[in-house]
Amino acid sequence: MNQYDLARGLHILAVIAWMAGLLFLPRLFAYDAEQNAKLEPLKSEMQTLLRTWQGRLMKIIINPASILVFIFGAWLVHLDIQMRGAAFLAQPWMITKLVGVVLLYGWHGYLSAERKRIAAGTSVRTSKFWRMTNEIPFVLAIIMVLSVTTEWSFS
Repeated sequence: MNQYDLARGLHILAVIAWMAGLLFLPRLFAYDAEQNAKLEPLKSEMQTLLRTWQGRLMKIIINPASILVFIFGAWLVHLDIQMRGAAFLAQPWMITKLVGVVLLYGWHGYLSAERKRIAAGTSVRTSKFWRMTNEIPFVLAIIMVLSVTTEWSFS
């Protein structure tokens, strides 16, 4: 096994874990928002449980996986530069991939901030909002994976 295959495999595994968390957390937010319509004490018990899950998901899966995605992705870029030079970084497919990465990290940051607002009871987002935005990471993943696997260009 060479370094590139190892880096690529570890990167893919980290992305799977990160994506799983980014896809599941908004669902927990939706369930949390639905609890606002319920009466106490059932509401508080369920919200406490949901908020515990949200925090654990962020701390145990999403944050560590995102760090590993960055580390293994940077390793892949380093190995690619060694193999084919840095010119590939200016290719449309790679620019698309990197823009997608920035957007995913932005979404991750937004979810992290929203989790804090939910815990503080200041979130204004509805269950409908979370259900509508839940697939954002998957759409970005489709674009990024197809960009990297096809290495498309304008010429």
